[in-house]
Amino acid sequence: MIAPSARTPELSSGDARHAARLAAVQAIYQMELSGSDAEEVIQEFLDHRFGHEAELSPGKPDEEFFASIVRGVPHHQVEIDRSVARGLAEGWKLQRIDSILRAILRAGALELIARRDVPAKVVIDEYVDICHAFFSADEPAFVNAVLDKLAHRKRAAEFGEIPPDDELQF
Repeated sequence: MIAPSARTPELSSGDARHAARLAAVQAIYQMELSGSDAEEVIQEFLDHRFGHEAELSPGKPDEEFFASIVRGVPHHQVEIDRSVARGLAEGWKLQRIDSILRAILRAGALELIARRDVPAKVVIDEYVDICHAFFSADEPAFVNAVLDKLAHRKRAAEFGEIPPDDELQF
């Protein structure tokens, strides 16, 4: 574990998770571009980025939360990509989307699919906020729409809805 320094103040739990999400998006993006596996990228972030790069995050990310997202995306890749693709407009392909947006959507989808301990509305808000860190045009609204559609399918009960038949789990 990296000891906090003057450059990496301890954050509240919510801030540490936000920092972890931002770092996870960057790690997922790096994995896609470099072809590195999750464990390599996680270790690189822990050893060389957390606490060393001020632009990475405003403070020390929740390392376990970060690692769970980065490991979870390739582990659930097929379900994530299918779920995100279902939220896209007709004729759009996931591979056609900007690689940073793909990383944001994949990280958000992972939380909606595999992190039931985080409320869906929190997931959506967090990743829309992260999208604002990279884009200033329509992209945050796009992320909101895709993740909201996914949340209503995967977490229907949180919205007082009945899950669609193809999302029921037995």
